[in-house]
Amino acid sequence: MDLLPFLLVQCLNALSQAALLFFLGVGLTLIFGIMRIVNFAHGTFYMLGAFLGYSAARLSGNFWLAMIVGPIIAGGIGAAFEVGLLRPLYRRDDSAFLMVTFGLTLVLGDIIRLLWGVDALQVAVPDAFAGIVFLFDEPFPVYRLFLAGAGVVVAIAIWQFLERTRLGLLIRATSQNAEMVHALGVDVNLVRSGIFGIGCGLAALGGVLAAPLVTASLGMAGNAIIDAFVIVIIGGMGSFLGSLLAAVLVAFVQVFGTYYFPDFALAAMYLLMLLVLVVRPGGLLGKEA
Repeated sequence: MDLLPFLLVQCLNALSQAALLFFLGVGLTLIFGIMRIVNFAHGTFYMLGAFLGYSAARLSGNFWLAMIVGPIIAGGIGAAFEVGLLRPLYRRDDSAFLMVTFGLTLVLGDIIRLLWGVDALQVAVPDAFAGIVFLFDEPFPVYRLFLAGAGVVVAIAIWQFLERTRLGLLIRATSQNAEMVHALGVDVNLVRSGIFGIGCGLAALGGVLAAPLVTASLGMAGNAIIDAFVIVIIGGMGSFLGSLLAAVLVAFVQVFGTYYFPDFALAAMYLLMLLVLVVRPGGLLGKEA
């Protein structure tokens, strides 16, 4: 393969991978930025989205419906979890959140295993994106182009939501000074529940979109939570733009590392994180401690 076609194909692969990583990382970033909670169950919501997407697509025959149903159900579960179990813990130390969200990981994992079994489940690629296109005579899956485009659309939508809407203003204000927002008559608890649900829903959306590529399997959660934490650490805790930039960087390291150094691809991702922390301990766009 010539250099230019190779670089184009690998860059598009990296952008499609970056979209999935962004859905993971931005959800965790939003939750931490508003609530200062490290959601250890985030990878499990990603996995839950894949299984919900499988069932919705199989029952309805409509992948687009699965993209809506999966995030809504997962987001609703996340919001209910925040109301029932996390809200009473806000006055306690951070270790309580870690233990409770870890417990949720175990519970959801067992529920998924009971409902869907232990076998990996294949989700069919939507018919509209089932083909290939030729880039400099090199075949490339249309579905990966769709993923890259979906990542751009969702990133712009979240940015506009946070910057242009009243709810986005409340979310940003709550992240900076929750007590003042509460004094102005805003129900901060409702904002927190909503953002936790949105974060879990974004992770589930990533799971739905990833399922046609990697299947819906019980091993998804472990890999996802590692990637999510790496993205948040590199981008900076609570930084939306940081999570977007980190997702792109990690995706390029994963794709090119897997091609050139397959045995050290995972180590290359951690090396990137280490380099960023040495230069900027707070992450690329995070605030220094």
